[in-house]
Amino acid sequence: MSKKATEFQRKAMSRMYRGKEIFKPLNTGWIDENVACVREWVANIFFYRKGDTTIMIDAGYNYDRLAEKMSWLGIDPHSIRHILITHQDTDHVGAVEADSPGLFRDAALYIGEIENRYLTGEVRRRVICHLYKLLQVTINNEKVLLHDGEVFDIDGIKIECFLVPGHTWGHMVYLVDGKYPFTGDTIWFGADGSYSFISALAEDNKLAVKSLALLEKKLKKRGLHPLFITGHTGWTDNMEFAFAHKNELCSPFKKESTTPMRFTMPMMNLTIPKKKQRLGT
Repeated sequence: MSKKATEFQRKAMSRMYRGKEIFKPLNTGWIDENVACVREWVANIFFYRKGDTTIMIDAGYNYDRLAEKMSWLGIDPHSIRHILITHQDTDHVGAVEADSPGLFRDAALYIGEIENRYLTGEVRRRVICHLYKLLQVTINNEKVLLHDGEVFDIDGIKIECFLVPGHTWGHMVYLVDGKYPFTGDTIWFGADGSYSFISALAEDNKLAVKSLALLEKKLKKRGLHPLFITGHTGWTDNMEFAFAHKNELCSPFKKESTTPMRFTMPMMNLTIPKKKQRLGT
């Protein structure tokens, strides 16, 4: 399914979002000494390295240059034994679907118990304002099912799970070693701060906004200063920037704004903050 879905999404997203500057993935390379990124067409795949262990965060599309780009980073696909999945959309699981080249067939997949219901067929993923049902994803890898608040360890790497439903019903954010929240499709970066992710692709936008506010509350309560890493835009180490517009949605189809980016709930003024933010581009 993933080859067909990958090609469909590549063409469909190119048509739907052309000129709207919605997707702004990072360039392939290392963000710091621990985190690396492979850029696909519109999505980021991340790798976290500590000691002799490298874990993968999301698996992107069924992308024919993935092994090549991993080699640029000095990462052997066959060395990957653990993959954290934020959610099961094709642009996040394509490389581990049954019809993929099988680069990661021996890796264990970590996915939320609620999100796994898409994979079992108990629920169907709906997109574009619930107008379209996506095909069921088939994955044969060993799966480890996770729950909200669960903390576990992979070779000395501490991982904490935050259930952030809205984009999908079981979307997870993974906080790695208390510093790196891999946010998947919960946050979208604009020039003036972050927004709840693309409204047309969400299962429940109101829930997405509520979940994002709760995530902020949990992280701030701990006094953390994390580096937020997103699935389709960049990264920031500024907490205020990361939640600047948590009550607003990124909506690319609104007509009333003359700027490349359109927003709803509510409309806002596009202003650049005085303090320059690092977007990781």
